[in-house]
Amino acid sequence: KTNVYGQCKSWLDGGLQPRAVSRDLDWGIPVPVEGAEGKVLYVWFDAPIGYISATKDITPDWERYWKSEDTKMVHFIGKDNIVFHCIVFPSMLKAHGDYILPENVPANEFLNLEGDKISTSRNWAVWLHEYLEEFPGKEDVLRYVLCANAPETKDNDFTWKDFQARNNNELVAVLGNFVNRALVLTQKYYGGKVPACGELTDYDRQSIAEVAAVKASLEGNIENYRFREALKDAMNIARIGNKYLADTEPWKLAKTDMERVGTILNISLQLVANLAIAFDPFLPFSSEKLRKMLNMNTFEWSELGRDNLLPVGHQLNKPELLFEKIEDATIEAQVQKLLDTKKANEEANYKANPIRPNIEFDDFTKLDIRVGTILECQKVPKADKLLQFKIDDGLETRTIVSGIAKHYQPEELVGKQVCFIANLAPRKLKGIVSEGMILSAENNDGSLAVIMPGREVKPGSEVK
Repeated sequence: KTNVYGQCKSWLDGGLQPRAVSRDLDWGIPVPVEGAEGKVLYVWFDAPIGYISATKDITPDWERYWKSEDTKMVHFIGKDNIVFHCIVFPSMLKAHGDYILPENVPANEFLNLEGDKISTSRNWAVWLHEYLEEFPGKEDVLRYVLCANAPETKDNDFTWKDFQARNNNELVAVLGNFVNRALVLTQKYYGGKVPACGELTDYDRQSIAEVAAVKASLEGNIENYRFREALKDAMNIARIGNKYLADTEPWKLAKTDMERVGTILNISLQLVANLAIAFDPFLPFSSEKLRKMLNMNTFEWSELGRDNLLPVGHQLNKPELLFEKIEDATIEAQVQKLLDTKKANEEANYKANPIRPNIEFDDFTKLDIRVGTILECQKVPKADKLLQFKIDDGLETRTIVSGIAKHYQPEELVGKQVCFIANLAPRKLKGIVSEGMILSAENNDGSLAVIMPGREVKPGSEVK
C-alpha cells in the first residue's frame, strides 16, 4: 500500500521533475485511509510540487523562495484550483515542516470568449502567436483589455467589440490624447524643452494634489490584488491631465501670456512623466516608448506623484502617437474567424440523435399530416417562444400555436406552406386554442427549421 505522506515528502525533499511525477500519477495513488477504498489522488494532488521543481531549475537560490520566513509567497490561480491551493498543497507543505505557506491566494473567476467558454481543443480561443502577427506592436492593448476586464469577482466575457472600444475610447482618446497634446504643444511653443513653472493657481495645486491621491489608491489596490481598480487609477491620471488642458486652454493663452502657458505645460509634462511610471506594471512597452519620448532613462516607482520629475530645460524627443485606432474591418475579421471556427466545430461534431424504438406501420397511419398555407402570423403576447398562425388547411382556416418565435420573424412566414399534424386533439396555450402542430427539424445547436414542401401544392394535401 502506498504511503501518501512518505511519497510526498520524498518528492519535496528530492525535487522530482514534474514530468516524472506526472508519470507516477497517471493512474492515481490509492488513498490509504479507512473508508476511502477505491479512491485515488490524481495529478492535481502532486502538480503544485512542480512549481518547486521549476524554481530549482531556474535558480540555485530556490530555497529562499520556498523556505525563507522573509519571503512573501502569493499564489495567483483560477477558481477551479482553489481547493488544491488553499487546502491540499498547504497541508502538504505544513506536514513537511520546512516550507512556508502562501500568504494569500487570489483566485480569479472564468473569462469567456464571445459568450462561450474558452476551449483550446475546440479552437475557441485567441491564440497569442496569431494575435501578435495580426496586431503587430499592440501587445499592450491586449494586456490593457485583459486587465480592465479581468474576472476578479465574477465571470467575464472577452469580446472583440469591447477590445476595440477600450482601445479607441480609452487608450487612444484618453491616455494617448493627453500625452500627444502635452508633447506636441511643448514642441510647438518651446522647441521640445520643458518650460519653467511660474506661480501656481489654486487649480494647478488641486490638479497636482489629485495625482498624489491617485498614487495612494493605486498602490493600495495593487497591494490588495485589485488590479482592475489599480488600472483605473492609472488611467485617472490621464483623465486629470485631459481635463487640466481642456480647462486651462494653453493654445488660447499663447496669444497673450506665454509665462502662464509655460506653467501649464510644465505641469502637464510632469503628469505625463507620472503616467510613464503608473502604467509601467500594466503597459511595459508603452511606458518604455513614453520614457523615450520624454528622454528619460529610468525612474523609480517611489517617485510617482512628484511634480518635478522633468527638470526645466530638459530636452524631449520627437513626439509620436502612443496608440492608434483599430478600425471596424479589423475587428470584423476577428469575429468572422471565430464564427468560422464555430461552424467548423458544429460540422465536425455533428451527430444525429439516436433513432427511437420501432413502431408499427399502423401507428404511423394514424397521423394525419397535411400541407397548409400560412395566412397570418403574429407573436403571442407575454410569450417569448410562441407564434400564433392562421392556416388555410384546404377545408377551412385553423389556428395553430407553435414555439418557434426565437427562430423566425412572423413576417417571413406569411404566405409560406408548412407541414402540420391535423388530427391532434386541440390544446390551449396562453389562452389560445391550438388546432395542430407545425413540423420542424431541430439542429444539434437547438435551432429549428420549419418543414416545408419542396414545391407548392394545394392546401390540404396529405403528406404520405
